[in-house]
Amino acid sequence: MTQTLPDIQKTIVIDAPIEKVWSKVATAEGIAAWFMPNDFEPVLGHEFQLQAGPFGNSQCKVTELEPPHRLSFKWDKDWIITFELAEKDGQTEFTLTHGGWSVEEKTSFGEDHSVVRDRMSGGWTGILSKLAAQFGA
Repeated sequence: MTQTLPDIQKTIVIDAPIEKVWSKVATAEGIAAWFMPNDFEPVLGHEFQLQAGPFGNSQCKVTELEPPHRLSFKWDKDWIITFELAEKDGQTEFTLTHGGWSVEEKTSFGEDHSVVRDRMSGGWTGILSKLAAQFGA
């Protein structure tokens, strides 16, 4: 039986209406500005690539799309990324969930999930700061 590791979950509040935040998390240009260059399209089932620098291009596929509240995509062979947006008094609560971690698995670039998960947890904090900065935060 596969032993899973906890999902990474990060929540921030962005001082912008939900539609503006959605445009930064559900368009290729928006995602490139704070995360990675890509050829994303907001279409259910769309296959796209994240350009992960030294790790090469990662294959992805849109698995859920509920504008402007939820977007999920499969990232590489193991992971599911989910963006959830909720309007809160003119601001947007943005929650990122990075799931699909397993004790026994290695990433496509050969590192143990347990090592990469810890690194990515810290990495997401910085990445979400870059997202918030898109709105002057």
